[in-house]
Formats: sequence, C-alpha cells, structure tokens
Amino acid sequence: MAKGKIYVGIGGWTFEPWRGVFYPKSLTQKKELEYASRQLTSIEINGTYYSTFKPASWAKWRDETPDGFVFAVKASRYCTNRRILADAGESITRFIEQGLSELGDRLGPINWQFMGTKKFDPIDFEKFLKLLPRQVGRLPLRHALEVRSPTFQDERFYDLARKYKAAIVFADGEEFPKIDEPTADFTYARLMRTSDDVPTGYKPAAMTKWAKQAVTWGKRGDVFVYFISGAKVRAPAAAQALIKRIEK
Repeated sequence: MAKGKIYVGIGGWTFEPWRGVFYPKSLTQKKELEYASRQLTSIEINGTYYSTFKPASWAKWRDETPDGFVFAVKASRYCTNRRILADAGESITRFIEQGLSELGDRLGPINWQFMGTKKFDPIDFEKFLKLLPRQVGRLPLRHALEVRSPTFQDERFYDLARKYKAAIVFADGEEFPKIDEPTADFTYARLMRTSDDVPTGYKPAAMTKWAKQAVTWGKRGDVFVYFISGAKVRAPAAAQALIKRIEK
C-alpha cells in the first residue's frame, strides 16, 4: 500500500511552444498557471533559481491553484553556486524569507541544485545542511539535494542526507549520477529523457516503468516527479500520461 501521495508535474508554466499544444490557443497568458494546475498535480517553480519574488507573487500563485496542488521550489543559485557552501547562510535566509510561507499548504519541497563542477566535500557539505531551516513561519520545510557530480556517489553523502532528513534527487538523464537512496520521508525525481518524436515524451513501456517506480517510491512517503529538460514541449503530455497510469 502507498504510504504517501504521488505528485506529477513540469518545470515552470510559461513556455511559448506549449501554446496550442498544451494550452488552448485562446487562453490568455495570465491564466496559464490556473489552467496548468488543473491538468497536473504539481509544478516546480524554477524562476526562483535566478530571481526573487515579492510575497504578493507567492500569494497570487497560491490563489490561482486548486486545493491539493503542490509547488516544489528551486532554490536560488546564490545559495548553491559557491566555492564554500558554509558561507551560504545569508543567501539561504534571503531566499527562504522572500515569501515562501505565502504558499501555505501549496508549499512542497525545496530543490537545492548544485552544478556539475561542485564536488563532494563532507565537511563543507554538512555545514551547508546545518544551515537549512526546518520551517518557515509555521510551515515545515522539506529539502531535496540535486547533485550532479559523480563524487556524490558516496556513502558519506547518503549518511549526511539521512542525518538531516534531506532527499537526494533522482535524475533520469544522460549526464548526471543516478542516486536512489531512501534518505528522507519523500522522494524527488526529475525525468529528463523526453523525446520530441513521442507524443507523450516517453514511450508507453517506459511510462509504465516510471508509473510502477513512482508507486514503489510511494511506499516510503510522498513522491514528486517532474518532467524536465529533454524535449520540453512534450513535458506536459508526459506528466498527464504518467498521472493517468498511476491512477489506474
């Protein structure tokens, strides 16, 4: 039996090639989030990697989405793209306090993404993990670590993630290490192999495999699956196809 809920979605909601493919041609751009959040069960907000937003923006996103919908939030690059992670405290505070609490029950996990050039340093990385807050306001925070260097395929890294109850992002991509370790009470996956010549991004057999995998992950807690990169134009269709398979 599944222990957690399975959320499936895409990265962001503004992408011109989705108009007429995912979004109806007649839909105004300001209605895109409202529409997307009713076709999918989650969206990873990735604009936060580059910019900060005012509390009013976060409140607007909350109000435009239905009950049960959840956002993941990509952390600011100023927190993770640095030589010494232990010095990220001020940037982390600024990121967390920009207005995330306005999402209320729409707030899902935070994805802390590290560049492929960032290698595993056990001492510095633990200092970074100690900086991650456990809550904002009255909302508990869940943290996911997206590492892209093979140096993180290390039992010491897995142990640190468990110690601080952070999930390790599972990446289905050509260039990044695949790490499927149960280090938190939820799973975070980014699927990156969508193909432009397949209407649903992944072929039926592969989609069935991912549906089964999501259900398996669900036995240990909530699951967040995002179709990212690859043939981006196919991401919404891929997410919708996975949702249908999981619901069967």
